[in-house]
Amino acid sequence: MTLPIVLADDNRLFDLLPLTYTRPVWDLRCGIFTQRERWEAWLGTQVFGHASGPLGQSFSRLPDSAWALVVNSGMMPDAELLLALNELQPDNLWIQPDGQWLAAVVPTQMLRDWTGVLDAGFWEGAVEREFDLGWKGLWLRFPEDLFINNGSMIARDFPLATRQGPSTPITDPHTRVYGADNLYVAPGVRIRAAILNAEDGPIYLGPQAQIGEGAILVRPHAICANGTVALGAKLRGDTTVGPFCKVGGEVSNSILMSYSNKGHDGYLGNAVIGSWCNLGADTNNSNLKNNYAEVKLWHEASGRFRSTGLQFCGLIMGDHSKCGINTMFNTGTVVGVSANIFGDGFPRQTIPSFSWGGAAGFKTYVLDKALEVAELVMQRRGISLSEADKAIMAAVFEQTAGLRKA
Repeated sequence: MTLPIVLADDNRLFDLLPLTYTRPVWDLRCGIFTQRERWEAWLGTQVFGHASGPLGQSFSRLPDSAWALVVNSGMMPDAELLLALNELQPDNLWIQPDGQWLAAVVPTQMLRDWTGVLDAGFWEGAVEREFDLGWKGLWLRFPEDLFINNGSMIARDFPLATRQGPSTPITDPHTRVYGADNLYVAPGVRIRAAILNAEDGPIYLGPQAQIGEGAILVRPHAICANGTVALGAKLRGDTTVGPFCKVGGEVSNSILMSYSNKGHDGYLGNAVIGSWCNLGADTNNSNLKNNYAEVKLWHEASGRFRSTGLQFCGLIMGDHSKCGINTMFNTGTVVGVSANIFGDGFPRQTIPSFSWGGAAGFKTYVLDKALEVAELVMQRRGISLSEADKAIMAAVFEQTAGLRKA
């Protein structure tokens, strides 16, 4: 690419709530990489990102160049897509036949006030040329798309993530490996008496990852930098443990974004967990209804449940949310940002941001108290809660006020 690429969100930002209350789509992790990391791995150069509203201060980075190629951040890059993007010229707009915008070459200055919507004001003075380049690749549209595609994305990301050097030999005599050609061990990884079965899909162990005694990893897995798998954990495939996350118990087809903990026994399946979350000991989520019926998920943007077409769908949890010991989540539960859930019984399937309580009922988790907890949690990892982060959480608190009953 001769022009710098800027990833930008469109209305997928709202379809992917509550995960995108606190991050752009291009900061979501699926497979080994976040979307922006994946674009950078494909291109071998820096990729920029644009976010509007409260997210802009923390996330937006625009190039100094006069022109930029702005790309819809819901698109997963592949070789066909990169070839198609090379066809775009200044003032070209790539729109699919259904009206969905994919990419455009525009003056960088025009992006600074862009909200992600292609309106007349944004394109005033531009020569709009619509293209249908025939790309029918992978999109991120809804939260479940993350775990649905996670196993295949680990396999696609694996050659990109492992090209920096050869795998580090495993010296522990009590660790058993199957499918060694599909296993990558980065420098600094610590493994003790584990079983790693990569015969049916690659396993990626990032820098400084730790695999505890008796842990079992089967099928595609990504344990990212500084991720920890607890002793005796059973990871049953298609799972990503994000940077500085800890997992234990039984986990299947799930993603933990970063700095989140599920360190104890309990089941997590077909789930997406945001950053700075903590699941108490023996937390379990159901991923299959007793009647085997299709799972419906709460769609926060429309305020109603929508069909997923899935039989297996577990837990979606926004950033900074926590749950106490023995918490039980029903099939297809959606938890917002900075919720605190505890008590016996199953809480309802949609838990708004900044909710405090459980099956017996919820009240509002006061913003000042939530920020105080977030600061304490982040300080334990040597990270400060910035003023920009506080502004984002305050904006979410206000935006979701109407969803809380008290």
